[in-house]
Amino acid sequence: MKDAAMNGWAEERLDELWARGRAFLGCDTAILGGAMAWVSERHLVSAISAAGGFGVIACGSMPSDLLSKEIAATRALLDGMGGERPFGVNLITMHPELDRLIDLCGEHRVSHVVLAGGLPSAASIKRIKDLGARCICFAPALALARKLVRSGADALVIEGAEAGGHIGPVSTSVLAQEILPEVPEIPIFVAGGIGRGEAILSYLEMGAAGVQIGTRFVCATECIAHPNFKKAFIRASARDAVPTIQIDPQFPVIPVRALANKGTARFMEMQRIVIDRFHNGEIDQKSAQLEIEHFWAGALRRAVIEGDVDSGSLMAGQSVGMVKREEPVAEILAELRGQAVAALTRRAARQAGG
Repeated sequence: MKDAAMNGWAEERLDELWARGRAFLGCDTAILGGAMAWVSERHLVSAISAAGGFGVIACGSMPSDLLSKEIAATRALLDGMGGERPFGVNLITMHPELDRLIDLCGEHRVSHVVLAGGLPSAASIKRIKDLGARCICFAPALALARKLVRSGADALVIEGAEAGGHIGPVSTSVLAQEILPEVPEIPIFVAGGIGRGEAILSYLEMGAAGVQIGTRFVCATECIAHPNFKKAFIRASARDAVPTIQIDPQFPVIPVRALANKGTARFMEMQRIVIDRFHNGEIDQKSAQLEIEHFWAGALRRAVIEGDVDSGSLMAGQSVGMVKREEPVAEILAELRGQAVAALTRRAARQAGG
């Protein structure tokens, strides 16, 4: 088999491997953009979708009127880029306006809604599907993956501890081995620590429909993150992205992976104060957890928007060590695809050589 033929075979093979994910998302490349608060807004989301991936708006704590404007602005940008491309919206299950936000996605004809930040109810999943959208949920364990399938989820994301932001305790590779062979009913996208095409290929060959990537897109040219924020990512190594510590085993606080700085130390002190108030009966557990989430939202905004990389939050996955420069989204996606194709081509060459 000649080089050109091998490369052509590799291109076709990759498209076969993630055909299920491409069909589910309605895009050319089965790569979802991770929903990163203050980062995954109209400019980055539209750039990912326009380049053939699947952009996802991070609603976070947005009120309904702000989310409505963001969805409309994203669609307008995509229209200006030459046509309608699919994108999704990520909603946090603990948001007080969750039902209204779901209805809003229906009003805007959003094709896919991602429910994150906790185990979603079957009622929320049904509400999304009744409005004509597909529902994607996060599954941090096999038992929960099966429960979400029974509840009607259309697809799952399994995200390992290598990811940035809020994380679970299990690595991506272990989650993939536990869940992919056992839940064939719906498409599953793998996330956490993915920074190269060879890793994407390995998960596709294990049965994934595609992947979700966040950290690699932070330094995209189209991303609005402050130059200081991007510089911190480019300078960082994988070991700089560390998780926070839960200081009270009786009070559940989801760990957050970020580049270590003064903001990390400040969070630990803030966590102690909030938990003391909870134990003293000044606030209930839900209010305490919301205060902690609001702290993170504010600290993240200071870093992403204002460029305060000393005391702000630098949420990043361990794949940050593979972020080397600022470049357009289209080039990032092309590089990832090219690396996967090259890996397949090398395999074909070895096999042809006997």
